[in-house]
This record gives sequence, C-alpha cells and structure tokens, in this order.
Amino acid sequence: MALRSDADANTGRHLKDKYAIVGVGETKYTRGSGRTTRSMASEAVKNALDDAGLKPEDVDGMMSYSFNDSTFAPTVAGDLGIRLNYYMDVFGGGSSTEALIGMAIGVIEAGMCNTVVVYRSMNGFSEVRIGGTGKRSAVPITGDQMHNRAYGWQSAAQSFSPTFMRHMYEYGTTPAQVAMVKVIHSEHASNNPKAYYNKRVSVDDVLNSRMIVKPCHLMDCCIETDNSTAIIITRADKAQDCKHKPAYIKSVVGRVCKPRADMHYQAGPITRVAGYYGKDILWPNAGVKPEDIDVTGSYDAFTFTTMLQLEDYGFCEKGQGGEYVSDGTMRLGGKRPNNTSGGHLCEGYTHGIAMVIENVRQLRHDVDDSCPMGPDGKRQHTYDYAEGGCRQHKKVDLTANLGWASPGTGSAMVMGNQKG
Repeated sequence: MALRSDADANTGRHLKDKYAIVGVGETKYTRGSGRTTRSMASEAVKNALDDAGLKPEDVDGMMSYSFNDSTFAPTVAGDLGIRLNYYMDVFGGGSSTEALIGMAIGVIEAGMCNTVVVYRSMNGFSEVRIGGTGKRSAVPITGDQMHNRAYGWQSAAQSFSPTFMRHMYEYGTTPAQVAMVKVIHSEHASNNPKAYYNKRVSVDDVLNSRMIVKPCHLMDCCIETDNSTAIIITRADKAQDCKHKPAYIKSVVGRVCKPRADMHYQAGPITRVAGYYGKDILWPNAGVKPEDIDVTGSYDAFTFTTMLQLEDYGFCEKGQGGEYVSDGTMRLGGKRPNNTSGGHLCEGYTHGIAMVIENVRQLRHDVDDSCPMGPDGKRQHTYDYAEGGCRQHKKVDLTANLGWASPGTGSAMVMGNQKG
C-alpha cells in the first residue's frame, strides 16, 4: 500500500499566515565573550521578550539548537522565570532554525503550548570551533565521522567544496563570481553597526586571501563568533497584541533531504542540493513564487553555499547561479538583496537565526542601521547604501530564508508583513 503521494508535501497550506514571529533579540557579536552560553542565551531571550512586549509568563515553550557548548532550554527558562509546558533541544547544523520554527508551529497547533522561544547560544570562537580546531580537536572520532574523516572530510569546507568544484566543471562557474557574495555581504555589513566585520572588500581581496580548501579561500568562509540569538513564535491572532507588526509565517521547510543526506553525491547530481526538493514544499504552501520574493537570507557558511541554494530554490536556472550572485541582483538597491545584515560571512555566525532576525526587521521596516531616528522614535531610512549608511530595502513585503546543514540537508521559510 502506498503511504505517500506527490500531493502529501503540500498539506501545510492551511497553516499559511496562522503563525507569526513577534519578537527578536541577540547579544553582541564578538570573539572572546568571556561569558557562558547560559548567560548569553538569557540575554538574547530577554531582548526578544522586550522586543515583543511580552513577559516571562507569556511564554511556555522553548527550543534550541543545542550542540557544542550551548545550554539546555530548561536552564535558560528557569533563569528568566519562564515555566515551560514544552521544550526541545536538538542537533542539526544550519538547517535547525527553520526546522525549529516549523516544530514550534506544530506543538502550538497540537495544543502543547502557546508561545515558543527558539534560540541558539554559542561561543563559536572562544570555545568549540566548528572547523575542528580548538576544544573540538580533542573529541574522539565516532559514528559517521569514521567515514567522513577517512576521506579527509573533517571540516565543513572539506565536506562541501567538492559540490562547488563540480559546479565549476559543469557550468563554468568561477571563484571570482562567487567571491561577489562576500563583496556584496561586506557592503551590507558596512551599514550594520553590530557586524563583527564591517569593512568592505573587493573580489581581489577574496581571491588573494589564503587557500583553505580548493577552491575555497579564507574570505569565502564564514566568520567564527561568540553570540546568542532568539526569536519568538505565536499564533497570528495573539501577535496583534505584541509591540511590533507581526512577520507572518507563510511556509516552512524543515530538514528536507536528498535521497541520501550523508553521501549525497551517490543519489542525484553532486551539484544538486536539498533545496531542489525543498522548493516543491516551500512555494506551493506559501502560495508564492521565487520572483515574488523581495529579500532573501541564503545561508552563507561559504560564498558558494549561497549560490547553490538560490539556484536550486528556483531564483535562477541551474548553472546560472554564478551570474545571479555576481550581477548585482543581491546588492541593496538591486532586484533582490540577500543577507542585508552581512550574514555569516560578515555579521556573525549564528546557524541561521540572525538571518531570520534580519528578515523580520526588514519586513517591519525597522532594520537597525545608521540612519537617524525621527521624532516618533522610528528610524528614518534614507535608502542611501553608501558605506556607513542605510541597509533597509525600500520595498519588502515577502522574504525567504534558506537554511543549510550540508548539500544533502536544508530548510527554508517564507515570511510576509501582510496576510494573504
């Protein structure tokens, strides 16, 4: 008996606009925080509560991507005076954010709780460094690592770069094209007062930086930072009582996989990433198409991961990703800006939550840039994207976040500032 049909993926349409993100918060993006992840998580969640105009007693659910040196949800909740009816701490890399948002919708829909905080707290530079150095280097090799490390795939750059190498071979994509991802994100970060790296760079700067894993240069790689980030999800009808206009969740894809998520190159082209399958859920459930999206937040663990996702989610034809990321489309003032905060390449590394935070603020039209504050207490955006200026896109009604754990696993979400 067949238990699955092609229509099964699109059964989430009834949830469109039923839930919303109502609060966002973060700590400073730094290196050498001198703090525990417990302390930073409590600060980020408190900032999100304040942003939403909520009190601890208004929240009864909490989830986190808990890995490396993070702190579990019940501890953070207890420190803030939040009594939980539901919590969950999970592992899953950069696909976690959108997946956790989908899980939050599910548990609220099931009546298990009412309002959920999702957070990520990590000393990603001063404690456990994801690249395999620092404290992580002392961890025994077990499980799937017995396969990966045998092939020299210890770090993310080592694991992901063959996909880009093949893309270069098949489609003629060049390192200079994907270097433009770093260039554009650095432009955006130069208008972000809280970005860790806020200096603009050139294509030559990227290509002249030292090689990490061919063809990936140092500046093709995301930065490592210590930080915590948090968002709050609740029903759209309750969101009306919060401080800001809600960011309505139109569709979520949570950890969609290629036929094999581990040795993904054995099932489907190696240049194909999980977004190829995710798009068949994301767009029908949201009732929109890629061309309707105003701002994207495509996971930039590396310059080329941004390109691969934008391609397979349908923002351009397969093989045209190099042109898409280098022709100015992604730049503020362009057709569809990407990672307007500077993303993981420049602002700070947060496993994707900060990219959701940025798109929530874009939808609210209150991105925290260097534009002057008006007498009403609201930022008066100039739309002058020169260095040190504005980073608010002029027209933002719909955003898309594209999360990445690996070429074989991904997640995504569409948000809007209006229902319908």
